[in-house]
Amino acid sequence: MSKKKPDQVVFNEKEGKYNANLLPYGTNAGAPKIEATDVTAWKNANISKVNHQIKTRFEALKKEYQNLMEQYEYNNLIYQANYSFEPIVGQVYYLYESAKKGLFLSLISPDECNFNYKGSFRLNEDKMWVRVDQQE
Repeated sequence: MSKKKPDQVVFNEKEGKYNANLLPYGTNAGAPKIEATDVTAWKNANISKVNHQIKTRFEALKKEYQNLMEQYEYNNLIYQANYSFEPIVGQVYYLYESAKKGLFLSLISPDECNFNYKGSFRLNEDKMWVRVDQQE
């Protein structure tokens, strides 16, 4: 039967050693007071930074989505338009609208005709139509 040590004595019974100097906390009344670190300022500063990063990323994704939807609308519009030729990759074509034909694609530029001009588009190697002008 082992002799019980007093409460203020730090003794590790498994190892049979006094280990007060190895513990990460104070073991007697004269030890320094343990205080939790105030991390409120650190949290607030980092919350602000993280929120800014997330907002910036969200805005970039939103803009990318809008561009993708715009490209989808252009492609949908052109593929549904009337044309009687096979478009060549890299060539610029002009989209017009008329009362009789509806939307149609043409090689004739807007300054050479009187149709209702809708935009200029180029067919890329992925068979996607890319707008090459900006509509006024």
